[in-house]
Amino acid sequence: MRVLIIKTSSMGDVIHTLPALTDAARAIPGISFDWVVEESFAEIPAWHPCVNKVIPMALRRWRKNLASAKTWREYYAFYKALRAERYDLIIDAQSLVKSAVISLLAKGKRGGLDWSSARESFASVFYQKKCTVNFRQHAIVRMRSIFSELLRYQVLDPVPDYGINRQRFQSETENYLVFLHGTTWNTKLWPEEYWQQLVKFAEKKGLSVLLTAGNTLELERANRIAAVSPLVTVLANLKILDVAKLLANAKAVVSLDTGFAHLAAALEVPNVSLFGPTNPTFTGTLGKSQICLGANFPCAPCQSRTCSYQGASEVKPACFATLTPALVWNQVTKLI
Repeated sequence: MRVLIIKTSSMGDVIHTLPALTDAARAIPGISFDWVVEESFAEIPAWHPCVNKVIPMALRRWRKNLASAKTWREYYAFYKALRAERYDLIIDAQSLVKSAVISLLAKGKRGGLDWSSARESFASVFYQKKCTVNFRQHAIVRMRSIFSELLRYQVLDPVPDYGINRQRFQSETENYLVFLHGTTWNTKLWPEEYWQQLVKFAEKKGLSVLLTAGNTLELERANRIAAVSPLVTVLANLKILDVAKLLANAKAVVSLDTGFAHLAAALEVPNVSLFGPTNPTFTGTLGKSQICLGANFPCAPCQSRTCSYQGASEVKPACFATLTPALVWNQVTKLI
């Protein structure tokens, strides 16, 4: 059986889909998958042994360069790749109108969430095979349910198996921690002074700390955090594969609500992830040696990109005052 998956972004969403492939492979011998994904995340699906072909697209970049001949050449190559096979089923795991439109370009029966379940209800109009899945549950559970409903099998193991062989990235676990301090929303950022205090806890234990930085703002913040200890190294502009290798060989990770936190979970790296405005019940890291800490605060989780709390607080966003460095370090020590 050959299935096309449409799950283009984000990094966390792509990683959340991997356990569903493992479930399907256990239930349906010989099943294989092709996968449509944004070019920046194209490495990730290829790490799963059941993925036969990755079909990268660059919708974000193409939109900005519609007048370019290069854009249309790339789009035509994408279209040809998408039409090269006839699939037994096309699963739109994105549940958006744009992803549903992409499914129309491929050959095969289209499947996805029904009107009441899809993130954008109108997307369901494009599907020939539909399923109902509760939206208010963890993203990984939701993905596993979508695949099991459309492909007609039962999920037997509640523990997600991402299907990634960690050894492909691993050399030997080293005496360092990775702090993933960057994320997309300002409200999801743990206070810099807290990161600095956490570095000091690690220093007392003789542990080195590696900080990643994917852009200028993250690099500036990483350098300020690193200034408090000679045991901190800042690594800037790493590719996804490089970060995977970095994580796979770490003793443990401390992370925010970010795609790389889910990569740590997929690689079964011990990880303490911190959630302020977002809800770990729906997007927390799942898997072996994962500890999710949610802020214990009256307005958390607010799911907001801006903090509207008006009360007095020693830190911003205020909800993170309940996730102190001492509390976080106590959880780290349980994993190392």
